[in-house]
Amino acid sequence: MKKLLIGGVAVLLATTTSFAQSQTPTTSQTTPAINTENNPAAPVAGKNSFTEAQAKSRLEDAGYQNISGLKLDDQGVWRATADKDGKQTNVSLDFQGNITMAK
Repeated sequence: MKKLLIGGVAVLLATTTSFAQSQTPTTSQTTPAINTENNPAAPVAGKNSFTEAQAKSRLEDAGYQNISGLKLDDQGVWRATADKDGKQTNVSLDFQGNITMAK
């Protein structure tokens, strides 16, 4: 009787552990701090956490050179003048990481 009781408890514990491990955790949809796709509504106003050095680095990584006049405006958008593809243009970087060039 004792062996039967111990065996039953062992099976019950094994089944419970197995069931708990097979549960799929739920995931919630999160918004990334930095957008990985260009937003067609960019530049987007908002609290910008990029430092001046980070903003300049992101612009350089996007192919802009001779960046000058880099300033954070009252909408939270970094704005500058820069060269790209041999042309000087106005460029902006918003808090989502969207880089836009004035047309």
